[in-house]
Amino acid sequence: MPKGAIIVGAGPVGLMLAGELRLAGLDVVVYDKLPAPTGESRGLGFTGRTAEVLDQRGLLTRLGELRWGKQGHFGGVRIDFGKLSENHFGVMGLAQSRTEEVLGEWAAGLGAAIRRGCEVTGFTEADDHVVVDFEGPDGPGQDTARYLVGCDGARSTVRRLAGIDFPGLAATRGMYLADVVGADLRMRPIGEGVPGGGMVLSVPLEPGVDRIVIHEPGIRPGHGVGDLTFTEVADAWQRMTGESIHHASARWMAALTNATGQATEYRSGRVLLVGDAAHDHAPLGAQGLSVGLQDAVNLGWKLAATVNGWAPEGLLDSYHSERHPVGRQLIRNTLAQSLIYLSGEEMEPLREVMRELVTIPDAARLLAGQVSGLDVRYDVEGGGHPLLGLRLDPALELTGPNGARSRVATMLHPARGVLIRTGALADGAEPAGLAEGWSGRVDVFTGTWAPTGNTETEGLPEAVLLRPDGHVVWAAPEGGKLRDALERWFGAPA
Repeated sequence: MPKGAIIVGAGPVGLMLAGELRLAGLDVVVYDKLPAPTGESRGLGFTGRTAEVLDQRGLLTRLGELRWGKQGHFGGVRIDFGKLSENHFGVMGLAQSRTEEVLGEWAAGLGAAIRRGCEVTGFTEADDHVVVDFEGPDGPGQDTARYLVGCDGARSTVRRLAGIDFPGLAATRGMYLADVVGADLRMRPIGEGVPGGGMVLSVPLEPGVDRIVIHEPGIRPGHGVGDLTFTEVADAWQRMTGESIHHASARWMAALTNATGQATEYRSGRVLLVGDAAHDHAPLGAQGLSVGLQDAVNLGWKLAATVNGWAPEGLLDSYHSERHPVGRQLIRNTLAQSLIYLSGEEMEPLREVMRELVTIPDAARLLAGQVSGLDVRYDVEGGGHPLLGLRLDPALELTGPNGARSRVATMLHPARGVLIRTGALADGAEPAGLAEGWSGRVDVFTGTWAPTGNTETEGLPEAVLLRPDGHVVWAAPEGGKLRDALERWFGAPA
């Protein structure tokens, strides 16, 4: 029997997807060409919605003590998240290597096989499976699975082998990133502009180690890739700040660009693309990592349902239709932020306008939602309830018949659907046993909404049906028929 899926790329996105598929019982193997994790951390933390997604699988607490950012920015224009009605706080200063480590332990603990030092070199697609060729420590080999998923970055081998186009914009800017030991720099958490259109950023990672980013006009896109020296980085830092860090050293460093690209198809037959393999953009606030993890959680349950045989028609294709617009918006927003953030004094009038706009609550909420990921709404049809297609706040709590409280995030840990019924609905608005035909795909919770923190229960739905990714596909009242939503998202009843 072929495996359920072969995943190429053992970064955070590939490992997240592996865990999602294992929760649904699929036989999964992850191939990565590197013999071991690099320990490098391009992203430091993640957005508010990604924190929620990790919480929905019980992973947030595994990451250790977290530092929450109560302010965000759009192109360097600060947004005070604390003044907004919803919690947009993201995690700051968490090394991507730590996120990768925790996700790897989780996926492996669930039974995913992770094979390192194995580079995928080709594949052949048949009617009901894919045969993958690879070069491993013991020579060439083959493996077979129902589906092949590329989580292998912006230069994705899987995307190239599948012949999926990746149109975008060529690089026009270059920048340096380095983790510097022994520099003892002051914090510049969202970056500081330098006359002439430059920008420098510095944040502490741990005692004695600072992450720096340098955008200096004149750094050629791609300059230094493969042969970047710390002297080049230190010289640029001194030109931009007047501070010398030549006495320090770099734990690791990279030359980056603002090139963009997006796959024309996130699915081609039995091949799917996730994360940077599907969308690439200028590095800005770990948004690529965040959107990639959300891609994985959107795809995981749909791919598992397809392999397990209960997926309704079109469910797997909805991965592209839902996530491609999110990737397109990500690229648009990072391009817009780069223009505001990294341009010279000629952009100052626009920055002033933006500073005025973010004092308007609706404008601040719009920009904050795009940065945090809380604004993602999918077209789920089914009625006119305002929550349809949005995520339900996973911090909400339900008080059960025995008086115990359950968080929505905890209800989602098994990566199944969740039907929440309050007392009003349980009294007869829908047959009490309607969801029994979807047992094993949808878990049912009954109780009353409990006030939590600043969240009031007024306005919350009488009942709500969530997909495994936490998005609302039915709500009462005004959400349409529950049975229709169950069949659309969870297939025919058993």
